[in-house]
Amino acid sequence: MKKFLVSISILLLLLSCDDNLLPYYDTQEPGEIVIKGYSVSDSLQIIIDEAPIIINEKSVFLKYMDKDYEFVYYNDKVKNVDIVINDTRQSLKSYSFTNNKPFDTLSFFYNNGTYIDNVLRFKKSVLNEQGSTGYKFIFPSLNRYSNTDYTGPLDGIIRNTSGTVLGTVENITSDNFSSFTAFPFSSPPIIKMELVKHGTTESYIPGTQIMLTMVMQANKSRMIVLEEKQDESGSFSGVEGVVDLSDYFEFETE
Repeated sequence: MKKFLVSISILLLLLSCDDNLLPYYDTQEPGEIVIKGYSVSDSLQIIIDEAPIIINEKSVFLKYMDKDYEFVYYNDKVKNVDIVINDTRQSLKSYSFTNNKPFDTLSFFYNNGTYIDNVLRFKKSVLNEQGSTGYKFIFPSLNRYSNTDYTGPLDGIIRNTSGTVLGTVENITSDNFSSFTAFPFSSPPIIKMELVKHGTTESYIPGTQIMLTMVMQANKSRMIVLEEKQDESGSFSGVEGVVDLSDYFEFETE
């Protein structure tokens, strides 16, 4: 019994020594996430570690969201961020940030099911001549309603109302902007763009010419988001080019 008590005493002493070797405080490192987002159609919440962030005493946001979110990384713990539709609780995008990059940026654009991630990675093209207008395009909802088998890049052939070709943008894809084309502003300020498979004059939807109409703006470089539309029955009804990302964000120029 005496030997047993001695053994227990030694074990407790060793455990006590081990406890003394543990740090009294967690490792800490400052972190910051610059959040810049815009939602056209739905109110969103930005959930960080399961709690919504507050901006100007609000936790639900429509339109512009701008926040420099400062925090502390404890013990290298990951910082989890979710972008959520407030009404449905649908998660649009999830992010994980670590102290490998303690100061980071989260930017996005959302409209009617279209989520463009890291939107500030894009650059705005510069017009070289006064009185001109310029365009480039991105197509995040490509095949959402048309359900075609074609997944390659598209070209956009731009014409005026008389049918004269003003320019062609190439390599329109779902995740990056096309080439940029600029041409003189003219009246009437109506232009039409036909979407075709890259390097051809063939529509990306077999047997259907895809044409959209836009209004020119003088001395403006535009970054248009193309959107497939559906009718009341849920069938594909055409493509629109209404949203100009340069109306919502300040982009660096290329």
